[in-house]
Amino acid sequence: RDGECPTQFERRWPRLLTIGLLSASFCHLVSCQIRYSVPEELEHGAFVGNIAEDLGLDVTKLSSRRFRIASGARKQYLEVNLENGILFVNEKIDREEQCEQSAACFLHLQVVIESPLELYRVEVDILDVNDNPPSFPWSEFVLEISESAAPGSRFPVESAHDPDVGTNSLRTYSLSPSDHFTLVVQSRSDGSKFAELVLEAPLDREQQRSHQMMLTAVDGGMPEKSGSAQITVSVLDANDNVPVFEQPFYKVRLLENAPRGSMLVRLNATDLDEGSNGDISYSFSGHAPLKVRELFSVDSRTGEIRVKGVVDFEKASVYEIYVQAKDRGPSAVAVHCKVLVDILDVNDNAPEVILTSVSTPVQEDAPPGTVISVISVMDRDSGDNGNVDCEIPHNMPFQLHTSFKNYYTLVTSELLDRETVSEYNITVTARDLGSPPLSTRKSILVQVSDVNDNAPRFLQPSFSVYVTENNAPGASISSVTASDPDSNQNAYLSYSILEGQIQGMPVSTYVSINSDNGNIYALRSFDYEQLRNFQIRVQAQDAGLPPLSSNVTVNVFVLDQNDNAPVIVSPLPKNGSVATEMVPRSVDAGYLVAKITALDADAGQNSRLSYQVVQATDQGLFSVALYTGEIRTIRRLMDKDATRQRLVILVKDNGQPPLSASVSIILSVVDSVPETLSDFGDLTLTQESPSSLTLYLIVSLSSISFIFLVAIIVLATSTEVFKKSNINLQISSGAKVPTNCVEVNGNSALSQAYCYKVCLTPESAKSDFMFLKPYSPATPRNNAKETSRLASGWNGQIHSNVVNNGAYAPYEVKKKNYVHIYKNFFFYIIHNNMCYQITVFMVLIDALYLLQGTTAMYYRYISLPSFSLQTSTCVDVLQ
Repeated sequence: RDGECPTQFERRWPRLLTIGLLSASFCHLVSCQIRYSVPEELEHGAFVGNIAEDLGLDVTKLSSRRFRIASGARKQYLEVNLENGILFVNEKIDREEQCEQSAACFLHLQVVIESPLELYRVEVDILDVNDNPPSFPWSEFVLEISESAAPGSRFPVESAHDPDVGTNSLRTYSLSPSDHFTLVVQSRSDGSKFAELVLEAPLDREQQRSHQMMLTAVDGGMPEKSGSAQITVSVLDANDNVPVFEQPFYKVRLLENAPRGSMLVRLNATDLDEGSNGDISYSFSGHAPLKVRELFSVDSRTGEIRVKGVVDFEKASVYEIYVQAKDRGPSAVAVHCKVLVDILDVNDNAPEVILTSVSTPVQEDAPPGTVISVISVMDRDSGDNGNVDCEIPHNMPFQLHTSFKNYYTLVTSELLDRETVSEYNITVTARDLGSPPLSTRKSILVQVSDVNDNAPRFLQPSFSVYVTENNAPGASISSVTASDPDSNQNAYLSYSILEGQIQGMPVSTYVSINSDNGNIYALRSFDYEQLRNFQIRVQAQDAGLPPLSSNVTVNVFVLDQNDNAPVIVSPLPKNGSVATEMVPRSVDAGYLVAKITALDADAGQNSRLSYQVVQATDQGLFSVALYTGEIRTIRRLMDKDATRQRLVILVKDNGQPPLSASVSIILSVVDSVPETLSDFGDLTLTQESPSSLTLYLIVSLSSISFIFLVAIIVLATSTEVFKKSNINLQISSGAKVPTNCVEVNGNSALSQAYCYKVCLTPESAKSDFMFLKPYSPATPRNNAKETSRLASGWNGQIHSNVVNNGAYAPYEVKKKNYVHIYKNFFFYIIHNNMCYQITVFMVLIDALYLLQGTTAMYYRYISLPSFSLQTSTCVDVLQ
């Protein structure tokens, strides 16, 4: 047969002296089949065979490969010892209970081994043991025979029953010695035996009314067993005629689903006698089997044989019914006939689906072809009624493969994905080929176990976090969340921050993260003025083996808070005294007196500054521009106005709440040079004679001329120095002078560099300039609070109709370089096409600042009353 292993060998049973045949093969095909034979009635633990050895399996790997057997029987009669691979009897087997009187009795087992998958079919032939003796339905029965019976007449007797089969079944009958009767043993079509008494000598009722004999039934077992019953023959008076059947043999067909009461056949016998001697009665013959008596009935008057019980083709396809007929007269003699009943199969049994092995759950990464279940189907009908097809729905990633006859394996047809479908409810449909077909459905729940095949996924490709500066250390600033479609440990996520640096410090000193929920905490208080934004990388990792992870960028933006008050840059008090500015009395309304310059290290609205006068000697004389800080005259100065005007300017930012700073400034109203010179605290001028003044003037002119000549030579030979100075000096004789005196584009909260633009204005004879002092590389780049020293200059009133000043190009101070300001400051006062250098007063001031080493000079433009000077061009050269 297909799938059977070809090798055969014998295994002897020492206890019971029986021989079992084993068909085995050391094959490696999943369709291999082996067969064992084992006697019934063995005790628990009895050896059946070494299945591991017969299959060529490694005993040490039976457990790891999940070796298991499955059976469709109601009880687990056989079991395997996984330590030695021996198949043994687990529960006593009674063949008569398991298979009744079938000629063949098998236990069908399926052996499933994984890694790799191997499937074997095992048939265990249950051998009959002579454990049952023949038995008669009654211990004594009576035969009535007329004395007129002719020698040679045959009389059936009750048959004995032996549940054993084969050689252990009923073999023969024997009769105790008798002068009138002998015993004849005959065989039915199924091989069973029955006996008949044969009359050897005439009977004489007057001599002997009855005869007793002992009938013994003997089986063929070793040792043989037997059973006996007593036969009593009662001799009756003569009856001339006996009934005669129309035919001695009847053959009929009966559908197995015939209902109870259905008539099978009507027998007809006739008797030539009259009266009671001709009245015929029908009944079963004495040797009619008990099973026949249970399934059928005979009407004693009509001879109709009807169905009495449930006929099942699967249990017996043919029945032999022996019927006798005899009249009701005295000394009636019975005659016999045989009715052969062929049972016709009807598709009355739906297929049976047995799940002999189910491997669930199955991992989602199981390759196609992985066995999920072993399924056996059977149909007890015959022919097409017993041929079964098995199928499952087509919209599932599974297939059914045939392994043996009526055995199927459910395997995966493609890769599974637990995240898409976590379980499948597979309906297995078995349908026979009968008409109409019958079907059976069985559901298999296949659960898909998770494999760590999905990395965590963050809800966003990146996160932006906004934190107000001056936050409390340890406070939560944000949270990141990731998800993992896997399950159990494969979906348990832990969060961490990847290593990195922020301003040269480890990122772990700035922020931390809760590994369980992704909450991010600030470890320090942030300062917007020092750190405006930074990035961190957060990793989410699952707990699978091996673990999977993904990263996301978190951008942290520090929001400005109004925590810096404005800082006054100019004017600054000198030597602890209030800053002083001079205002010519002759100026008109709108004259630019001074400009308040302040910085705020904050950003945005927090750095937007506004200026206002909070105190003034004369509220109606000076005003300050709201956003530029320029102090201008409101009206023309009059003689009655005080010569010293004190202003207190409040500088306030636009934050919430706003912060402010204030500065005091003294405005001195001057009319002449002495008043002007009195403003120089370090220079005390005494009344000198005209001759001394002339001497100073001559010395000054000589010195300045010499210095000018040297400067021209140095400038001519040092063009490379001026190229590196990044200063572009443009003088246009026809350019108009801008109205605002000082333009500052610098290191506020919104810029990275300072840019100064300096020029003279027609509205004012006085201007203030500020230049950053030199700083070392150790100075912080963004130190916006570093104050600078300033220089300011003033000149007397200049007629606007003769001013034709050129405009300076912007000078940008580079933060990484030192700012060296060399004092090469020349004044050209043009009068009558001649250039007069500055007076001795200016020379002394210039020499004094030079000795002090100041890098930011404060120059004053002075118009002496003794000279009629008209200034056309004034150029500052700074490097």
